[in-house]
Amino acid sequence: MMDNSKILITGGTGKTGSRIARRLKELGYNVRTAGREQSASTIDEHVYFDWNDETTFDLALKNANKVYLVAPLLVMNPIELMLPFLEKALKSGVQRIVLLGSASVSEEGPVFGKVHQAVRQFAPEWAVLRPSYFFQNFTEGPHGATINRDGVIISATGPGRMGFVDADDIAEVGVRALIDPQPHNTDHIITGPQSLSYAEAGGIIGAATGRTITHTHIETKELAAGMINLGMPEDYAIFLAGLDEGIKNDGTEDLVTDTVERVTGRPPRSLADFAKSHTAFWKKG
Repeated sequence: MMDNSKILITGGTGKTGSRIARRLKELGYNVRTAGREQSASTIDEHVYFDWNDETTFDLALKNANKVYLVAPLLVMNPIELMLPFLEKALKSGVQRIVLLGSASVSEEGPVFGKVHQAVRQFAPEWAVLRPSYFFQNFTEGPHGATINRDGVIISATGPGRMGFVDADDIAEVGVRALIDPQPHNTDHIITGPQSLSYAEAGGIIGAATGRTITHTHIETKELAAGMINLGMPEDYAIFLAGLDEGIKNDGTEDLVTDTVERVTGRPPRSLADFAKSHTAFWKKG
């Protein structure tokens, strides 16, 4: 029998948060999404939430016993904004916290690292999702735009490989981390079934769409400058461009894990399957 407690999903309109909320709703859980944007989903309850405004914390946390935690965007030191919320959440009765991080950023790393440490140290039950790069990056944002416009993927990763993964698979791991009777109490590096370079990923998308999709490598400084020109804070642009450099030089994302199958009981989706079912997102040449 379900009780009246809520699972709070911060970043409730984002790639993983919206999927987790929808899946929890399908499974019969009481879900509250929270964020600065209005939810377009059919979730029972959505509340306005702003990391910079502590007066929005209480309503978000009312009757919540589990929280999916997404850090504020484009903030290099999010722990400063998130720690007051974490403290309030734990005092109000939240027992389980699942944090979205990154495969590239360890507990000792920048940005998500200190939040990872805090969740591990203070939450009675916890998990950290550390996914590789999303398949959805090829249908949304800069990569989706350059594929459509020019048949090109632009990065500073060179021939470096990544364990690209479907956001639906990430979300399913997140759902299990939130609802499994036994808390996971670990971090999960989440990948798809293959580690691929952008050139190889472009070949897979090209095969599905009947187009030639190539990869253009640019230098890290050029990548950072482009993001800054688009309005990204300089420190965060340098951080993101540095992740590309780590992929190229150190193989930081050249990983394939069994996390999806081990946690969910089903294998992760392949990029080839994703591409075949998303050809409508890429214009024909």
